[in-house]
Amino acid sequence: MKRPPPVPPFEPRLHLSPYALFDRLAQGRPPVLVDLRPAGSALTLAGAARDVPAAGDVVLFDDDGRLASDRARRLHAAGRRRVRALYGGLELYDFALPARVVGEERFLRRPQLPRAAPWR
Repeated sequence: MKRPPPVPPFEPRLHLSPYALFDRLAQGRPPVLVDLRPAGSALTLAGAARDVPAAGDVVLFDDDGRLASDRARRLHAAGRRRVRALYGGLELYDFALPARVVGEERFLRRPQLPRAAPWR
């Protein structure tokens, strides 16, 4: 049986914990959120964009945090120190912040699908 890859260690300069992100969102101090997953994923974070902006506090995320960590590491190497990855991705965010503990507003949203043109 094939083992899953080990969980990478938390690196404070590279990662943001799910709770730290939730806290910033709840206080109305959101970073720019960038969803690195293909369009059509079941859930995303409220206000998430698809492109990394040129400046500002940015948090990259994906399902498990691996792609976001790799991308954040490359951006750090290029001098973009205000870019971080959501540690554990949306899977850990969803698991670590259950509605019965933090309340109904967890900032998770179903992506908006483009509206189809009406039939004529």
